Amino acid sequence: MLEVAGLVAGYASAEQILKGVSVEVGAGELVTLVGPNGAGKSTLLKVVSGLVPAREGQVLLEGRDVTRQSAVERARAGFAFVMQEKNVFGTLSVAENLELACYARPVEMAARRASIYDRYPVLADKRRALARTLSGGQRQILAMAMALLTEPKMLLLDEPTAGLSPKATEELFEVVLGLRDLGLPILMVEQHALEALEVSSRGYVLVSGTNAAEGEGPALAADPEIRRLFLGG
Repeated sequence: MLEVAGLVAGYASAEQILKGVSVEVGAGELVTLVGPNGAGKSTLLKVVSGLVPAREGQVLLEGRDVTRQSAVERARAGFAFVMQEKNVFGTLSVAENLELACYARPVEMAARRASIYDRYPVLADKRRALARTLSGGQRQILAMAMALLTEPKMLLLDEPTAGLSPKATEELFEVVLGLRDLGLPILMVEQHALEALEVSSRGYVLVSGTNAAEGEGPALAADPEIRRLFLGG
């Protein structure tokens, strides 16, 4: 579904955050990016989604080169990016946030929003509440629900459990796994590296903007050297 090959990118003209990173996500796979702070994980998602331009390398979705497309064009092609922060409209209600996610296909809005309420009852219960009043976990569920309403081919998640309590983190992992079980391919950056790798099809360890290791998620999580060097024990 997704092939990222030899990406080089950064934010300033002389700055290189990514130094030739390559990543693949197959149909129906949950793939997790882990590594130390500053490794380039979130930058990779921003390059894939079109928010940061690639200086070198390619981004292919279903074999189609989208490297030079804008973020809007990539969203239309099938990418949905749930950022770590500022991923919902706080001054709008839950229902209004979901309505905005349906703007491209308003005729189907009622049915599609009803399906989201069935899948995530907490959003149905809070439909009239302003998004800024939701708990951290509820906001992340809303953000992922908005992404799901765009009917994406590929979901990009940037640290969805950041700042959440252990209980909320566990609940959000269940939401992510539920999306994977729908067959939606997911590329995720996650701070709870061991827990994420254990439920991932595959994983990549990034260090200083380069590929340091890759493999099946559970195997990476169980590798003593990987744990010692990159995952905190």
